[in-house]
Formats: sequence, C-alpha cells, structure tokens
Amino acid sequence: MPERPDHRQAPVLEALAAHHARGELSFTPPGHKQARGADPEVRRLLGDAAFHSDLLASGGLDERRTRGRVLERAEELMADAVHAAHTFFSTCGSSLSVKAAILSVAGPHEKLLIGRDAHKSVVSGLIISGVRPVWVDPEWDRERHLAHPPAPAAYEAAFAAHPDAKGALVTSPTPYGTTADLRALAELCHARGKPLLVDEAWGAHLPFHPDLPTWAMDAGADVCVTSIHKMGSGLEQGSVFHLGGDLIDPAVLASRADLLGTTSPSVLLYAGMDGWRRQMMLHGRELLGGALDRAAQVRAAIDAIDGLHVHGRADFCGPGLGHDLDPLPVVIDVSGLGTSGYRAADRLRERHGIDAHLADHRRISTQLTHADDESTTQPLLAALRALAAEAPELGPGPEVVVPAPEQLRLEQVMLPRDAYFGPVEDVPAAKAAGRVTAEMLTPYPPGIPAALPGERLTEPLLHYLRTGIAAGMNLPDAVDTSLGTVRVVAE
Repeated sequence: MPERPDHRQAPVLEALAAHHARGELSFTPPGHKQARGADPEVRRLLGDAAFHSDLLASGGLDERRTRGRVLERAEELMADAVHAAHTFFSTCGSSLSVKAAILSVAGPHEKLLIGRDAHKSVVSGLIISGVRPVWVDPEWDRERHLAHPPAPAAYEAAFAAHPDAKGALVTSPTPYGTTADLRALAELCHARGKPLLVDEAWGAHLPFHPDLPTWAMDAGADVCVTSIHKMGSGLEQGSVFHLGGDLIDPAVLASRADLLGTTSPSVLLYAGMDGWRRQMMLHGRELLGGALDRAAQVRAAIDAIDGLHVHGRADFCGPGLGHDLDPLPVVIDVSGLGTSGYRAADRLRERHGIDAHLADHRRISTQLTHADDESTTQPLLAALRALAAEAPELGPGPEVVVPAPEQLRLEQVMLPRDAYFGPVEDVPAAKAAGRVTAEMLTPYPPGIPAALPGERLTEPLLHYLRTGIAAGMNLPDAVDTSLGTVRVVAE
C-alpha cells in the first residue's frame, strides 16, 4: 500500500508564506500591487492582508510554468482526504463545477436524468449545453409542502423510459438537510454503465465525521460537486469537484471546467480551500463532533419555545421522504406563531441582528457549523424566544397559495436552451398561463426554479409566485422581479 500523504501540509498556504518571505516585487496583475494602489478606505475596511495574498496563481504563487505544482499538490491532498481519484479546485463556486460535470457527461440534445429539485446552476448548465433534461420528481411532503431528493425507484423508472440517457444527477443534501440514497443510486446507474453526478454543494463536511450522512464518493458517485464556503471554512465561491471510477475521463472533466472557468483564479480562494482540508484532516472529527453536540442542544432548546418546531428525522426521513438527515441545518417551522417564515426572518434581522439562511412561507433555516459556539448560539436562542413573544405584532401576513405537487410540476415542451435563446416577449402575468417561459422563476434562497425555460406555465404556479412575492418571497432571476410581467417564448 502506498503511504498516505502528509496532511499537515498546505501547499497553497506554504507557497504564499514563501512569496511573502521573498519580498518579491510584482510587475504583473493585480494592479493594486500588494495593496499599495488600493483605495485607502478599502484598505481600512478590508485590511491589507487580503491584498497581500491576492496575486497571480502562475507567475506569482507558482512560477510561470507552474513547475512547483502548488495547486496540483493541494488538489491531490484534497482528493486523498475525501477518497476521490481526482479533485479539481474552482474559484467560480459550485455553479461552475456542476456545469462542468454536466458537460463532461452529455452534449447537445443528449439526455440526462435530473431531479427536478435541482439548483438554478444546473438549469444554467442545460441552457449552455443544450442537454435534454429528463426530470425525475422529488419526494414531496404534501403536509409540509417540502421536497426531498428523488427516490432510487424514480430514477430506475426514468432509465427504463429513457435507456439512452447518458447518466443521472441528484442534489444531496438539499438546502433543508435531507439526503438521497446515494449508494442505491450509484448501483442502479453503474448497472447500466452510466455515471452518477451528485450536487453535494451543502455537504463539504460530510466526509469528516462518522455520524453525518454518507458522503457521495464513499457511496460510489462518479462526480461530486461541493461548496467549501457553505458548510466548510472556505471563502465564498470556493468549490471543489471530485471524480471517481472510470466512466468519466478526468481530462474531459478538467477541459470542461477550463472552458467555463476564469483565467484569473483567486489565490485567496485556493488558500481557503487548502487550509480547510488541512483543518478537517487534523481536527475535523473533534470540531464536527462539537458541532453535532451543539446542534442537538440548540434543536432541543428551540423546540421548547412555544410556537416553534424544529424539523428532525421523524419529520423529514422515512418512506416517501428523505433517506437521511444532516442535523446542522436547523430548520424551524414558525407557523405555530401565526406568521410566515418571511416575516420571521425579517424580524430577526431588523430587530435582533440575526441573519437566517433561508425563509419560506412557514419556515426559516438557521445553519450551524463547527464555527458556532455559545457566543453565537445563545444570541440565536434569545432572539428566537423574543420572536415568539413578539409574534402578535407580526401577524400572519399575506397567504402564500402553495399548489399540490402535481400542479407545481410543469410540462417541459422545449429544450431550455431553445426557449432561452429564441425569440421572446414580455406578457402580463395575468395572461402568461399556457405560455412557454423563456426565463427562470426562482425563489431564492434556496434557488430551485419553480419554472424554467421551456416549461409551460400554469395559473396555479403563477398564482403561487404572485402570492409568494406579496408575502415576501424573493424572485431575483425574473426580468420583472415583481412578476407584473413574465418573459415567454414569442408566438
């Protein structure tokens, strides 16, 4: 057996330290020249350290032909950490990584099975690539109006109906913390010689503690995309994607990422990802064990507040629901307070200085990580207790009319690419039912399109979005964010 690499190393951080120690003068971008040219107020706010570590990846961090293999060595260490054959760093977020994964498996007009609870970045990949989606319905909790990852049986039925599909893509965990049965999905894909792609943007921490749900690469996935900035310690936009098995050529995956990515990657983001991997390999079990203990305490404390209910395994896992649950996203049903998640989230921010992760018509999510301790959880609990006491001031707010699952699912009548790039027109929302949308209509967060290019709009769906906006829903993708008009395919 080959000896495992030394995870005390952090090649990017070490190269940065060496660059600083050499005191090199740069006559290359970035133009701020190690903070000297930056605006004084910007320097005061950000500090010079950010600028001092902002340098070229090649011809700065590494020499111009990258013979020091700084990034390559960091990626090799990350791959070893999570049991992948290859790992690639991205400084364009998992939005780029998932597009690269799609393009490495299917091309224009080829089919790919995709859970309909996919993030908007997946739909963007379909628009760019011209891939034909075969949508797989998620498990829908009719009582709570919440979607969980599709079951393996749904993918099996989709493969039976579309045996020419090039592979499958699933989102796991969801932003609400539920996961798919990845082992079963990998097995059914591989029985057909097809790859499984996992959008695991919310699961960067999963490999580093045994009490967390199974991680995609350990379950046999072929490509896994994860956001280091979501549940890890990286900076925003830091993403990695991992490759296993032999169904996808690593050179193809790297090429697709290069096609989409920037030629000016941020060394700051590389450093954050490299340092996070070292942190997890050296201390991850201890840090995440502490986080899980805190999450259990916080969940119990919130559940004891009148009018609040924390969703747990009994709510989210089982037949027709999710396969497993990550307890760190603490999802709180506030409907018992007689108000909406939108109003609760706004009150927490405006009056108590607490930012919730996401809000919907009846819930908020308060994400915990290994970075939280009593200095953060105690103010959170105090704010939630105050919120419960203030609930009569908030009132119910406008009703969000959430349709039944069958009314939320729209018919895909055109390729997303054809609808997006074809002739379009803007029509009043009141007259948009029956028309084919040419834009994404995406409540954000969590960023799952309610309608996407090429789907035929229905009145129940439009009414849901209009009532949602009136209640506080954010719809940033739409050309008209108030949904007075909708961009549709021209007739």
